[in-house]
Amino acid sequence: MALRQIMLSRQIEQKKKELEALRDLDASFETREADITKAIEEAQTEEEQKAVEEEVEKFDTEKTEHDTKKNDLEREIGELETELEAFEADPPAERHENKVKKVRTNEMRADINIRSLPMSKRAFDALPMETRAAWMEREDVKAFLSNLRSMKGNTRAVQGGELEIPVVFLDLIAENMYRYSKLLNRVRVRTLTGEARQTIAGTVPEAVWTEMCGAINELTFVFNQITLDGYKVAGFIPVCNSLLEDTVSNLDLASWIIEMISEAIGLAEDKAILYGKGASAHMPLGIVTRLAQESKPSDYPANAPAWQNLSTTNIKKINSTSLTGAEFWAQLMLATGNTFTKYNRGEMFWAMNSKTYAQLRSKLITFTATGDIVANLYGSLPIISGDVDVLEFIPDGDIIGGYGDLYLWVDRASMQIESDRSVQFIQDNTVFRGKARADGAPVIPGAFVAININNTDVTTAMDFAADTANDADLSALAVGTESMTPGTFNPDTVSYAITATGESGKVEATTAQPGATVAITYDGKNVRNGGNITFVADGTPHPLTVSVKNGNAVKVYTVNITKAGA
Repeated sequence: MALRQIMLSRQIEQKKKELEALRDLDASFETREADITKAIEEAQTEEEQKAVEEEVEKFDTEKTEHDTKKNDLEREIGELETELEAFEADPPAERHENKVKKVRTNEMRADINIRSLPMSKRAFDALPMETRAAWMEREDVKAFLSNLRSMKGNTRAVQGGELEIPVVFLDLIAENMYRYSKLLNRVRVRTLTGEARQTIAGTVPEAVWTEMCGAINELTFVFNQITLDGYKVAGFIPVCNSLLEDTVSNLDLASWIIEMISEAIGLAEDKAILYGKGASAHMPLGIVTRLAQESKPSDYPANAPAWQNLSTTNIKKINSTSLTGAEFWAQLMLATGNTFTKYNRGEMFWAMNSKTYAQLRSKLITFTATGDIVANLYGSLPIISGDVDVLEFIPDGDIIGGYGDLYLWVDRASMQIESDRSVQFIQDNTVFRGKARADGAPVIPGAFVAININNTDVTTAMDFAADTANDADLSALAVGTESMTPGTFNPDTVSYAITATGESGKVEATTAQPGATVAITYDGKNVRNGGNITFVADGTPHPLTVSVKNGNAVKVYTVNITKAGA
């Protein structure tokens, strides 16, 4: 027997022992679940209920980790057994020849399901060894990793063209994001360039019965379109320079980059699908944001489906504390039934945080025929149907969901990595940023609902990370002691007027962000911020212009100053 066969057999044997030990713990988890279920039933005071909720969260976390370890071991055993079978069926000499052929081909496809990998397993590491080796031999991959390493200690400004991610990495990142973004698995995803228009059929007319030989009636179909633009989701991450040293292999570096970008962008996209503020905030339109609209937006496209006010029909609240289990689920079923439209297709999903998920489980506590207590809620809603996605940024008690296929997500443009050493020089970090462009919106918003089960209003507005890198607002603007109209400065108001009473005044413009720059002009001359100007006294308005620049954003404030003539 070849040494490789002996090693594989030994690894399989060892992992099977580990798996058996984990399976022995299943009974203890079942006992704990029964004890917690009993505690939920007996909890009376708020303090006791809080303690039980904490215990439920702890149990769910430990049970998930336990199940993940078992699944991971089962998968690893399967992979090792497959490799052993292949080794026994394929002599070493033939295997070497096949490997050489695989390295030379440009078709680097991995026959694994990236989306089903446990979070403890990096996507790149899960690829077959031959595939990873082949990727590392590609010229575009070698050039990318070489350029990436060369950024260590680089003091030049951020640049991105030379660090465009190789196509094989992009494909892997696109798949890997489905592990980090739970909702991309639920919605309809299209990859497009340019402006995207999704055609939607209107109300389907009823066909007409007639005589067998009679003339056929014409059916009139109405088609609408929804238009999607492209917005950028991006951010930077500081990388300790030691990770870029030669002691770190290219395989490790590639794995690390793929995981970090997948996680950062995937989580941001989940939040946008539910709470995105739309075009005015340069991001996708979220499901809850659309449901909360009480009037048609001024920029609503003329050729889009007829706008509907869904703020009362599709946003609901239920008082779970005053309802028994059966009563509660009956109310929840009625509320989720508001997802009905003529376009419903595919599967439903329901997003909530882990605390809300625990509340739902507590409403399903029952006794089995043998007297055991169970709460039969394992990843999907009973009766109502639809998988549950736990997202911790969703407020307590809120449940958001519906027919995910009726939310359209559009991916655009290739992803890039850019770097800069100077930003965090003192921390010995090189900063890398990843960016991608996408947009999204509910195609049929009536197919979704937002429900609060604590009898409080659904949270319809969510804070996103502030775009400080492109914030060109002023926080204050003053010209001496002169009074401006409007009287109170507002960063969103860019036009003001002054009827000057003095002869001159000091111009003071305070930027909202410390990195922003200010350029001021008056009477055809540049003015230093904090400098004095002498008012033109001819009885006509003369503009004082304050131009603010931050990143790629520019904002101009104008103050028309009128000073009476002598």
